[in-house]
Amino acid sequence: MREAKVKRGTSETEVNVELNLDGTGKTDLSTGLPFLEHMLDQIGRHGMVDLKVTAKGDLHIDDHHTIEDIGITLGEALNKAVGDKKGIKRYGHSYVPLDEALSRVVLDFSGRPGLHMNVDFVKDTVGGIDVNMFEHFFQSLCNHAFLTLHIENFTGDNTHHQIETIFKAFGRALRMALEIDSRQGDEIPSTKGSL
Repeated sequence: MREAKVKRGTSETEVNVELNLDGTGKTDLSTGLPFLEHMLDQIGRHGMVDLKVTAKGDLHIDDHHTIEDIGITLGEALNKAVGDKKGIKRYGHSYVPLDEALSRVVLDFSGRPGLHMNVDFVKDTVGGIDVNMFEHFFQSLCNHAFLTLHIENFTGDNTHHQIETIFKAFGRALRMALEIDSRQGDEIPSTKGSL
């Protein structure tokens, strides 16, 4: 089974992530940040991964440390669960619309962390969260999942819709990249022989 449990504890946060890459999209989320939970639910449901995230952070200061550490811990869990990457498709992409909003996510389990995000958010906050934190979340995730990730939002008049299309597209792209390729066999999808 491609599963992982990762705990991260600092003086600022305590985060626990449980992940099953071959799940059915079940989520169990408790972070103190309802809008972030709504977005993490999109990853689980559209990525068809079972995802449990619990976090207790210094929200009396702000949401920065909690969101960052959830990104780090989720990235570590993805890296652990995917293992040596034998047999996976490696690349994934998805376009997702939500009413007037449209986003594209393209990713590669390359072993090289990198985020390229091009989003012009309509508002500065959504659900009480500074929209800059979503780029920080994905950067933290990429750094620890060793993932190359390209995110673009093409249209959107509603910040909630913009962000939701990004998380849905990430989930769909993740699902594609992590699928086992029957033609690949037990090989690592790289001419280098490792990722």
